[in-house]
Amino acid sequence: MTAVKPVRLLLADDEHLIRGALAALLALEEDIMVVAEAATGPEALAMARAHKPDVAVLDLQMPGADGVKVATSLRSELPGCKVLIVTSHGRPGHLKRALEAGVRGFVPKTVSAQRLAELIRTVHAGNRYVDPELAADAIAAGDSPLTAREAEVLELAADGAPVAEIAERAALSQGTVRNYLSSAVSKLGAENRHAAVRLARERGWV
Repeated sequence: MTAVKPVRLLLADDEHLIRGALAALLALEEDIMVVAEAATGPEALAMARAHKPDVAVLDLQMPGADGVKVATSLRSELPGCKVLIVTSHGRPGHLKRALEAGVRGFVPKTVSAQRLAELIRTVHAGNRYVDPELAADAIAAGDSPLTAREAEVLELAADGAPVAEIAERAALSQGTVRNYLSSAVSKLGAENRHAAVRLARERGWV
């Protein structure tokens, strides 16, 4: 009888305690082998390139690049690697972005290690799994009213950067940046751009 090849797994989470505990629990599964761990988005990409995992379990919120951005890069660089995202902030817009990036699984961090192992097998087999509660929230919230450019400029404004700096980083004129910010504020019904950023983040639109 031929031995089944274990699923080669990359685990990426900036919370070392959670990542370590998860790696230890998943290592108990005979058909799963944790081949690499990472604490940041860029590190997750570097580890994926080096180890070519079958499945990458990515935390949504990571320093350097979030799980969706990492998934987008993996989709073009390592199309054979299936991505499952775990999150403690299941905001509606995040799910839509994740699915657009080709993510196969989207689950809350409250999931047990045993259930996560089952879902790793599910996505490795080419199937998709989205937590029903997260999916229901996403449907209820609807789509983002922001264009891709408005969302990008709003995200650049999140740390309070002046218009001149945002314009430079986005390669736009200052007038265009003001127009995008004004439009985003208006669409979100916010008092100002800081309130608009907060609202957009709460809904996972930036």
